[in-house]
Formats: sequence, structure tokens, C-alpha cells
Amino acid sequence: MNELRQEFHEDLDHVRNEIARLGASVVELIPRVTAILLQQDLEGAEYVLRGDDEIDARAIDIEEQALTLLALQAPVAGDLRNLAAALKLAPEIERSADLCCNLCKAARRIYGHELDPKLRGIIQRMSDQAHQEYKRVIDAYIASDEVAAAAIPDMDELLDDLHRQLIQQIFESHAAGAIDLQVAVQMAMVARFYERLGDHAVNISQRVLYITKGRMPAHDAARRHREQQAEAEGPNAEGS
Repeated sequence: MNELRQEFHEDLDHVRNEIARLGASVVELIPRVTAILLQQDLEGAEYVLRGDDEIDARAIDIEEQALTLLALQAPVAGDLRNLAAALKLAPEIERSADLCCNLCKAARRIYGHELDPKLRGIIQRMSDQAHQEYKRVIDAYIASDEVAAAAIPDMDELLDDLHRQLIQQIFESHAAGAIDLQVAVQMAMVARFYERLGDHAVNISQRVLYITKGRMPAHDAARRHREQQAEAEGPNAEGS
């Protein structure tokens, strides 16, 4: 390998390492912001919110590095897929960090209000599931593990089910007078934030599959749709 190619691969490894570090930051944030929410820890919430600008800057740096390598090195095959994926992964992870910040903002909005223990229990379960999903998908990215990545959508179905349970419990708790309307609205938003964290984990898993296999499930679904559409139109399409 000549010196230029070696330098390119070192730069590519740096991009991958930075994505892994950014993802690890979100993995660490999920249980932390859940504790902040459940404990109504205003000081902890402010600390996390102050750190969001740094995560934004790191995501932008990753995108800029990936674009520079694409422009200057004209990579192909797996190297190209890694850099193309980096341009999607950095904002995906950055938006996940934003969701963690939204949970901190919710903690401020419900400050002083007692949460129904049933709500607290489901929130903790949603957090645990989102944390497990996100850790699993970042590990899959680091290891280029397509089997682990392919399992993320099934894991996310559990989080979707917990989301439905939490919404139902919010209605029941409000009807029973255990929480007021303001808290009920915030809890519905909290449920959505955790559910979206799972969606981002699924999106990351699709990019891991793109890196390892060269295609994403969404690509295959689109191809099947086009084929089915062509079959449905049949020979009449040409004569029309």
C-alpha cells in the first residue's frame, strides 16, 4: 500500500472512530437523562443541555471530514460506503442526543409534580430498552456485525410496545387524578422521545447493513415494489 492510500485509510479509520465515540456518548446519555427525569434533577439537566453544543460540533466535524475524503480521494466499494454512511450516521446520532436533551427539558417542565409509580416503571423500562438497542447498534457498527445490526428492528418492536403501554397508562393515571393535564402532556412527549431513540437505532442499523452488504433493506423493498408494479401493469403498459 502506497503512502497516500495508507494516509487515506488512517483518515477513514479516524472518521469511523469519531462516529463510534459520538454514538457511545448517546449510549451513556440515555440512562443518565432518565435518572435526571425521574429524579427531577435540575442541575443535572442543565449540565447535559450545556454539553449539547459540543455534540453538535463533533457531528459537523465528522461530516466535514467525510466530505473532504470523498472529494479528494474518490474512494470506491467499501471505503465509499463507509464515507457515504458517515454522512448519514453523524446527523442521526446528533438528533439522538437532541432527544436526550428533550428529556432533560421535560424534567424541568414537570419539576415539583409527583409521578405515578406506574408511569415511572414504564419510563424506566423504555429507557432500559432504548439503551440496550442503542448500545447494540453502536457495537454492531464498530464490529461491522451485520447479524447484530439485522436484529435491531425486532428489538425495536419491544420499545414500540412499551410506548403504547406508556400512552395507555398516561390516560389511566390522568383519569384517576394521579397526574394533572400538564404532566400528562409532558409524559406523552417523553414516550415519543424514547420511541424516536429506538427509531434512530433502527436507522443506524440500516446503515451498518449498507456498509457490510452494499444494500439496505429499504433498497430491497423499493426494488420489490417496482417489480410488483411492473408485473401489475403487464404488457398493457407498453401498448398504452
